[in-house]
Amino acid sequence: MIDLTRMTSPLTPAAAAIVSAAGSPAPTAAGPASAIPAGQPAGLVGRAAELALVDRLLTEATTRSAALLLTGAAGVGKSALLDTAARRAEARGFRVVRAAGARFDRHVGYAGLNQILLPLASELDLLPARQARTLRAILGLVPGAPDELPAVAHSLRELLFRVGGARGPLALIVDDFAWLDRPSAAVLGTVARQTGIASLAMLAASRPDPALLCETGARTHELAPLDRKSAARLVAERSPDLTPTVRRRLLAEAGGNPLALLELPASLSVAQRTERRALPALLPLTDRLRTAFAERVGALPEPTRRLLLLAVLDDTGDLRTLSRACGEPGTPAALAPAENGGLVRVDAHAGRLVFGHPLTRSAVMELSTGAERRWAHRTLAEVLPDGSAGRALHLAGATVGPDERVARLVHDAAHTTLRRGDAAGAVAALLRAAELSGSDTRRGRRLAEAACLSATATGDLRTARVLLDDAAALDPSGATSPAAAAAAAGELLHRDGDADGAHRLLVGAVTGHVPATPADAVMLREALHILLAVCAADGRPELWQAFDTVLGQAAPHVTDPLLPLLRATIGDPVHAARPEQARLDRLVSGLHQQADPTLIVRVAACAGYVDRLPDCRAALRRVVDAGRGTGPVAAAVPALLLLSDDAYATGRWDEVAELTEDALRRCASHDDRLQAWNGRVHQGLLAAARGDDEGARGVADRLASWSNPRGLGALRVHSAHIKALSALGRADFESAYRHLAPFVPAGCPAPHVPHLLRLVWDFTEAATRTGRHAEAAVLLTGLRDAGVPALSPRLEMTVRAATALADPNGVDRTLFDRAVATPGAERWPFDLARIRLGYGERLRRAQASVAARPHLEAALSTFERLGAVPWSARAAGELRASGQAPVPATATARAEAPLTPQEWQTAQLAATGLSNKQIAAQLFLSHRTVAAHLRGAFRKLDITSRGALRDALGGLPTPSGNAPDTGNRPF
Repeated sequence: MIDLTRMTSPLTPAAAAIVSAAGSPAPTAAGPASAIPAGQPAGLVGRAAELALVDRLLTEATTRSAALLLTGAAGVGKSALLDTAARRAEARGFRVVRAAGARFDRHVGYAGLNQILLPLASELDLLPARQARTLRAILGLVPGAPDELPAVAHSLRELLFRVGGARGPLALIVDDFAWLDRPSAAVLGTVARQTGIASLAMLAASRPDPALLCETGARTHELAPLDRKSAARLVAERSPDLTPTVRRRLLAEAGGNPLALLELPASLSVAQRTERRALPALLPLTDRLRTAFAERVGALPEPTRRLLLLAVLDDTGDLRTLSRACGEPGTPAALAPAENGGLVRVDAHAGRLVFGHPLTRSAVMELSTGAERRWAHRTLAEVLPDGSAGRALHLAGATVGPDERVARLVHDAAHTTLRRGDAAGAVAALLRAAELSGSDTRRGRRLAEAACLSATATGDLRTARVLLDDAAALDPSGATSPAAAAAAAGELLHRDGDADGAHRLLVGAVTGHVPATPADAVMLREALHILLAVCAADGRPELWQAFDTVLGQAAPHVTDPLLPLLRATIGDPVHAARPEQARLDRLVSGLHQQADPTLIVRVAACAGYVDRLPDCRAALRRVVDAGRGTGPVAAAVPALLLLSDDAYATGRWDEVAELTEDALRRCASHDDRLQAWNGRVHQGLLAAARGDDEGARGVADRLASWSNPRGLGALRVHSAHIKALSALGRADFESAYRHLAPFVPAGCPAPHVPHLLRLVWDFTEAATRTGRHAEAAVLLTGLRDAGVPALSPRLEMTVRAATALADPNGVDRTLFDRAVATPGAERWPFDLARIRLGYGERLRRAQASVAARPHLEAALSTFERLGAVPWSARAAGELRASGQAPVPATATARAEAPLTPQEWQTAQLAATGLSNKQIAAQLFLSHRTVAAHLRGAFRKLDITSRGALRDALGGLPTPSGNAPDTGNRPF
């Protein structure tokens, strides 16, 4: 087996000689390509190590002959590197002579040497007559055949020696050396082996070719694919319009191949580049990529190409399946040419066939005919077990025209795929089942199911609308089915924010509905999940009552324990979540084994208000990672928002901006306006906490203007929360109270206001600081009676501290101390710091300044670290009032809070004068994330401008542990 990433090019003795010109050892191979440094020419990314080899070659060649052979796969950038080398040689005063091998000239004697001699024809008079005649014969300038190869090589060597001595140093650059005709290759190899040619640099490039012989001891430099950072930079610079998700898919498919990175975007439509249309499973090849990748596939024997086609269509690469499909005895023989050529390799441990480059799969498909693909599908279907989803899908691939028997098999396979958590695969299978359906009615119903999953499971609202229209045209009677209603309601809710319309449509479709098939039951379940989302967005009790009614009716037909759990933890966690805790904890603890992204997100949504999100973090990140390629946006967006919620609560505020921006980009691509507004809530809260009152107010006002006309109660609460938090930061307690009071009515805590659990401290602080202790006490009594403190340590800490704060008779130190001492309290740093600030304020006002200081100091330290500017000011003011001058956290930041690797790298780039957007392009981050890293660096370094960065960084050590990549280090 051959591993192209480690293989040295097997070359003819002539080619191998180029790497070791007389006594001049070839430059040693460098490691993986690094990111482009400041001095690297524009247009050549990630090749600093290779350019250093070229510079060393040119330096050596000024005193003696020197040579280097570059090898690498097609499209890896050999020609681009030779072009840059030629420019560098010319800049150093070298005369550059170039040649290139070509397949159609390979059998034309001295075709390559002709390219070298033509620019030097006027110099032939420098040679003795016999040698000049030998070379003129090769050029066809005199009659007669050229002399034997040794004479030709000696004549060329003499010409190069004399030209170099008379005209200055000479650089001989040869591309595609492996395609040179044999006489030219032999002559050049002989010249390269000989010593004594001063001022000659020879640089050649060749694609690895195992069919060529390799001289023992020959050394080459293999041009590796670009590392991920350099590849990302190249794509960002050349194709800035790609969305991050599409960019990540292209990076994965290109595998660091520069030609693929530049050409793949050109193969996509504008809609595909901006995620308005899904990318195909196999990306199409441009003409240049087809030449680079399909050429080697097309040269394979017919049995080998058929085996590779089976491997592409099987997708798993399972060797047992491929062996059965090809016939056991023939598999090794058929595989050998592709394996020897480095197109595939066998992973013996996993028993899988792995393609050497992802685009080889596309090349195999493009070279196959429709008949060959149908044969391959039919062959794979025959070796897969009856009833398997794979067999059904391969039968569909082998079928031309309607076939209801196959359509039913594919329809069942779609739901099997859905149960495995692959919603996108389920939609694709349903669409194929619709194509194969034997009647318009069946086709329409299957299209409606695909529309339902597009709206609810993949989040592709545009596709859902198109499919729904097609389904209605084929089967008008199916417009009121749960599947059609779920698709239409999903669009109404997420795109238009029309909760009333979505609610009416869904309740009408699911009321009294008895599913006739298991697939119909799945559609009913999805309709109920959409209905639950409608109720959560609206929040009115009457909508929840209707949901409870239809959920009770559907209970005998729909087995989904998450529906009642979501109803309790999202619908009314204050009153209903406590009995569900044990079941929720079991589900959360099992997420590490769960692969279904939709189920992961739904469990994590249950965990949000009862503070189990940290335990869901790893699973949610898996969902986000899956969604970066072809995974469902319907799962990835809420996963990002849940992670953002967790990051805000646990004090990882710099992550909030990055996560939210990623979610908003995906929402924009799929026209999901409701989720986008939910994402902006996090932006507003972060702005309020950090003292950006104008930004917070802008987000809150836009939230209100979009949600109020639509009656979306949840967004109204979020808008009020942002405004109240901003007011509390500037100690405007009356305004904060006015914002929150409508959502905390007198009496027991209101039902169906889950966000009330996040407002407990805010409302209590606003109420008590405006003399409304009784109102706060009523709320807190209701929360304790409902058992809210038992839902999580965070809620226990908050309710205890709020109860102490609401006591008008003095400072309840016991209750405050118990709150501060809650196990794990430090996991919620902003909450804990605000409690400490409140405790310290009460102690100071009670003339216990000495006791107040530790709490105020701890609060100030946390606020400084988080960048919570208004809260820092409040804590510092209280500390001064207690008789102690505050010591800013930045004063000791160098010793106690060194920069993170990300802050260090961002600050280094900013110190050179790069803008945030330029830094973002280099580091493959958003410019807002760059701003967040710089904010943290400024705070820790106690500086206020970029001009002070260089001096401030000069005395700091590199961050330990995960040190930043210095490939982009500007100084």
